[in-house]
Amino acid sequence: MRTRASLMTDTEHSLATMKPGETAVIEEIRGLDPHVQRLMSLGLVEGAIVEMASRALGGDPLEFRLFGCGISLRREQAEAFLVSPAGSGV
Repeated sequence: MRTRASLMTDTEHSLATMKPGETAVIEEIRGLDPHVQRLMSLGLVEGAIVEMASRALGGDPLEFRLFGCGISLRREQAEAFLVSPAGSGV
């Protein structure tokens, strides 16, 4: 059985792969289950600029800054949002 992580190529990055202090732009959203749709209603949409604020000691949950607010996601949820670095000009 494939996991979501195994479906990503080596060049794809998601919110889950970001490091604290990094800023990225959401480029693509994979999976439209109810949890992902709820997060989209909170502003996690294509084109949104997101900053990785911190991660828990065990790596889950992850905290992000979005529109001046903090939002915490489970790693599994963060993997649905593919990103590119904010300064890449893409």
